[in-house]
Amino acid sequence: MKDSNFLKENNGRLMWHPMTSPQDSAENPPKIITGASGVSVTDIDGHSVVDGVGGLWNVNLGYSCQPVKDAMTAQLDTLPYYSTFRGTSNDVAIELSFELSEFFEPDGMARAFFTSGGSDSVETALRLARQYHKLRGEAGRTKFLSLKKGYHGTHIGGASVNGNANFRTAYEPLLPGCFHIPAPYTYRNPFNESDPEKLAQLCVQALEDEIAFQGAGTIAAMIMEPILGAGGVIPPHKSFAPMVQEICNRHGILLITDEVITAYGRTGAWSGARLWGIQPDMMCTAKAITNGYFPFGAVMIGHRMVDVFEGNPSAKIGHGYTYSGHPVGAAAALACLAETKRLNVVDNAAARGAQLFNGCKALMEKYDIIGDVRGGHGLMTAIEMVSDRATKTPIDGASALAVQEGAYQNGAMVRVSGPNLILSPPLVLSEAEADTILSALDAGLGCV
Repeated sequence: MKDSNFLKENNGRLMWHPMTSPQDSAENPPKIITGASGVSVTDIDGHSVVDGVGGLWNVNLGYSCQPVKDAMTAQLDTLPYYSTFRGTSNDVAIELSFELSEFFEPDGMARAFFTSGGSDSVETALRLARQYHKLRGEAGRTKFLSLKKGYHGTHIGGASVNGNANFRTAYEPLLPGCFHIPAPYTYRNPFNESDPEKLAQLCVQALEDEIAFQGAGTIAAMIMEPILGAGGVIPPHKSFAPMVQEICNRHGILLITDEVITAYGRTGAWSGARLWGIQPDMMCTAKAITNGYFPFGAVMIGHRMVDVFEGNPSAKIGHGYTYSGHPVGAAAALACLAETKRLNVVDNAAARGAQLFNGCKALMEKYDIIGDVRGGHGLMTAIEMVSDRATKTPIDGASALAVQEGAYQNGAMVRVSGPNLILSPPLVLSEAEADTILSALDAGLGCV
């Protein structure tokens, strides 16, 4: 193992990091994490903090989940890899497809297509949506609808349906035929509407208008997060998702829920679809499927898709990944799913989520820098920071990073994205650990 001076010197010099510039990595060195236990991480200087980020929304069961580690170790000794491309399969991938089909049966899901992660899952769902319509003789259905502020990964298809310019402009032109609807974002929206229920109605009216303008017969699918995550934790009114589903069904448009963040208990329900009482045509999952211990994902496929693809000799899926159904990843996912159900993490996610949400609202009474607090559905909470509450002017980047650093020095890893400070800790977080995050936030906000 190289010493700490070597690691600090070479991090920004030799490695390009995602979601930042090479210059930023050199000028503002990141925290080098070298250890983890429970829900805490330790950096190269020996400083330990509660992980309020949960890795990257994915370490739902914490860093000491031994059943998942044991399953991976055993699988490496038995079958470390084999392909699931045509002609071969492996036992653990087959078992996982069975378990997932049972787990997501209440959401109307019936089949699994395995991927290497969230962006892969989104790309897969977009491709299968187009193929579905071609198989039904509607080859003109090629367009996609999505929400502004939505995040759907970084592949060319995912970037095209993304609703945030930060992930788009440097890579344009992107996939043609992608159109965006206003998000049900009460703090900032083009309707100047702060009532969640009224805003939901206005957004679905905009959806209806866009469908009429584009022509329903040209649209393949609508993709959306049940709760917008990376865009700043934007939960819609409970009426929104059912209205979207009704509109999609009425117009023959497939509905894809991007559940890379929201599946497996994050929202205080087992899936975002179940939270809102809808049954999409496909669900994109990844992240918590292996607790972050192995890159893995699954697109869950509903009955409408199954009816068109199965028993159809024309329905050859010309898509997949070298690591689709990787046996070590599948073993990790099987153990993770079993542990997730055994611990019934949805109950703790709901309780600790309420604690953090209410705690952040209390901090809003103390600090004018907080313009909005969003959450209330499991362990997904965001503080939107402003320099002026009256004008809702976003906070400057240096001040936002000062809050993040202050929180870190006082006991919690938090994540700042633009003006949003986002909390997505492990679902096994204790009440005391949630209090640690809140006290660290209090200290961090006091730094500005």
